[in-house]
Formats: sequence, C-alpha cells, structure tokens
Amino acid sequence: MVVLHTLIGDVVDSRSIEDRAAFQDHLATVLDQVTAALRPEQPLEPTVGDELQGAFTSVSDAVLASLLVRLALLPAYDVRCGLGHGEVAVHGRRRPLLQDGPGWWTARDALDVLGRPRRAAQRTWYVGPDQGRVNAFLLTRDALVDRLGPRGQRLLAAAVTGASQVEIAAAEGISRSAVSQQFARGVGALREAHLSFAAGEGDIESEGDRG
Repeated sequence: MVVLHTLIGDVVDSRSIEDRAAFQDHLATVLDQVTAALRPEQPLEPTVGDELQGAFTSVSDAVLASLLVRLALLPAYDVRCGLGHGEVAVHGRRRPLLQDGPGWWTARDALDVLGRPRRAAQRTWYVGPDQGRVNAFLLTRDALVDRLGPRGQRLLAAAVTGASQVEIAAAEGISRSAVSQQFARGVGALREAHLSFAAGEGDIESEGDRG
C-alpha cells in the first residue's frame, strides 16, 4: 500500500438535477481538466451515487483540487469534498478503482463531518496530520469563495492555476482594471493563500511525522 492524500467528493442536491446525462458529461469533463492540471497520483473520476474520487501525493494538491472542481461546477452545481490521508490499497483493474485502506476511510470520515447540521454550509473538510490548521484554512477559503460572484470564481480558477492578470483579462474579454478589482475583492488573497499553504506543506508533514 502507498500513503496518499485522498479526495472523495459528493455533488450537493444531485437528485434535483433534471438532465442527469448532461450533468454527468459535464462532471467527467471537469474532472479530466483538473486531472490534467494537477496530475494526481490517481486521476479524478466519477464513482457511484454522484460521487467522485482521486488521490494526491501532497495535501496542497488535494486542497487545490477540491477548489478547482467546485469552481468549475459553480454556479449551476456544487460539491462537498472530504479529504483524507493514509495508506491506500487498490484491488483489481476495473474503473472506477476498487480501493480501501485508511486513506479512503479518513476521506469518508471527513465527508461525513460535512453532513452534520452545523457544517451544512461548509464545502471541504480534512482528516489527517495537522487537521486543525488545514481545516482553519479550508473554513476561511470556502467562506471567501462563497462571497465571490460567478466572474470572480472564474477568475480565481484561472489565478490559482498560474494565469497572470493580463492573461485573465484577455481570456475574459475585460479590462485589466476590471481584473484588478476582482483581485482586490478576494481573488488575489485566495491565490496568495493557496501559494502560502503549499509553501508551508513541509511544516505540516513534519509535524504529522513527529505526532
């Protein structure tokens, strides 16, 4: 078995989706795009019951994947993501992969936390090393994402995957000033927060090892 940072996602209010075939096609496209951008250890893919899964070598990539999937689905759809950490076993070669182990059990535990009434508005949770610090980041991040409009969310997706303000303005067909305004309203802070989170990942993992 290998130790990975796992992600299990659950589409919010999926039973209310009218055109389920179109949604599943859209979800598959989104997961392929995020997989291409982040190159996870195990690709993001749909599973049963309107869920999705994937596994990463770093917690920062798992955290970023949860954001990118959510941003790509908003505003029409939303998703909750449970993130976990631990050993993962893969059985057989079928798709989606048949897996078990602590890595998946902790991701499922995190998703179960999001099902509790007091976490109804929360979209991401983590169970693993230094989960207090990681979840403090996720709580703040998700709250800020919810305050952005559709344009701000699109700009954020581009920003956290490395696009410059000039490139974003050209892609959106808007002025550099309009992009700067969105960055000032939270896009810039969220981008820098993700960069800082990734840069501090070594500290998180070393503390987890000591524990």
